Amino acid sequence: MIFCDDMGYADIGPFGAKRYKTPNLDRMASEGMVFTSFCVARSVCSPSRAALMTGCYPVRVGVPGNFGPSSKTGLHPEEMTIAEVVKQKKYAAGMYGKWHLGHRPKFQPTSQGFDDWFGLPYSNDMWPYHPETGTRFRFPDLPLIENGKVLNPKVLPKDQVHLTTWYNDRAVKFIEKNRDRPFLLYLPHAMPHVPLFVRKESEGRSGAGLYGDVIGEIDTGVGRILDTLRRLELDRNTLVIFTSDNGPWLLYGDHAGSAGPLREGKATPFEGGFRVPCVMWWPGRIPAGSRCAELASTIDILPTVAHLGGMPLPKRKIDGKNIWPLMSGEPGAKTPHEAFFYYSGSKLSGVRSGRWKLLFPQGFVQQKPPGKGGQPGTRARGEIPLSLFDLEKDVGEKDNVAAANPEIVKRLERLAEAMRKKLGDTGRGGSEIRPVGR
Repeated sequence: MIFCDDMGYADIGPFGAKRYKTPNLDRMASEGMVFTSFCVARSVCSPSRAALMTGCYPVRVGVPGNFGPSSKTGLHPEEMTIAEVVKQKKYAAGMYGKWHLGHRPKFQPTSQGFDDWFGLPYSNDMWPYHPETGTRFRFPDLPLIENGKVLNPKVLPKDQVHLTTWYNDRAVKFIEKNRDRPFLLYLPHAMPHVPLFVRKESEGRSGAGLYGDVIGEIDTGVGRILDTLRRLELDRNTLVIFTSDNGPWLLYGDHAGSAGPLREGKATPFEGGFRVPCVMWWPGRIPAGSRCAELASTIDILPTVAHLGGMPLPKRKIDGKNIWPLMSGEPGAKTPHEAFFYYSGSKLSGVRSGRWKLLFPQGFVQQKPPGKGGQPGTRARGEIPLSLFDLEKDVGEKDNVAAANPEIVKRLERLAEAMRKKLGDTGRGGSEIRPVGR
């Protein structure tokens, strides 16, 4: 699982990137399947990662918002992560990159099913060098950790230029080491989350500025991993998933990505925040050069992996579904979700069923980029009325058709009310919410 940070829907070639090239991801797409309606379960970091790890909406597992350096909590150790699911079949499990589900020892990856971890405990901007330090943020030094041991208590710009390469190096070594046994490799890159860094050798290669150079390094790593699998003759036995934790952080202008035809970006309930690029690759099992427009989500990865590996699902209730029929190109396969729910913190922001998406009245932060240099732009409050969108005709969510479709609005409101009883809403508890780890 290759999991980027803040990569926009249109940031790679298979999804329309034009300013720079992503040859390895292009090849991965030509040999695999592109999912054009693949969503995360929350459009910010920690909740999105909690969903990937547990197969649950993040509010179910007590992670409605981000953890940070001062957090005393994390993903509850009693939650069964995807690493713990595969360990039931004696898989090796390695992780190289950003965790962001609690930095204290009992919440770290090696306490949550992973055998090996090298990376950052939270976002690479949670440090004194953040572009906005002095105005909004007060962070301590950012540590680089290996299996619970702090290797470098102060990650500086000179260290961050190597992060993507270090993670890719570790990933390749992990595959080589475990070539003769089943394994799970989780590669959550720090990039292209701001602040952006690349090695000196990569500077200017994309011809599209620093952001393009960063995507180029990520693309090179994808090529290294796929080439390693081919070289070791593991390609026909290995599923590879490439996606992102949420949409682009548009506030940072030319240091941010693009949502393409989608509205808004990170931290909003619009498709630009929730819908992310996704490519899946498994030669001989996933049809080459195929596309899937059915709704799927990161919450579906855990149950799908469990299905493929013959592993028992967690005993606690999860929200994800097995999407192997979609991945394998089964004729007529449809999304297994009658409804998909959009959360902003603990607030139920919206619900989608089929082509229809209903957003409830709420405020959101519009991000207006400055244009150059990666300095933050301005924030403005926007208001969303009760809005119904036909995503098949209007993926940009421009035309509110609620007034013309009252019965569809009522149906989606009923689905939302049933979910509120289970997972609550702002100011309202739910019967199925589980506690955060303390």
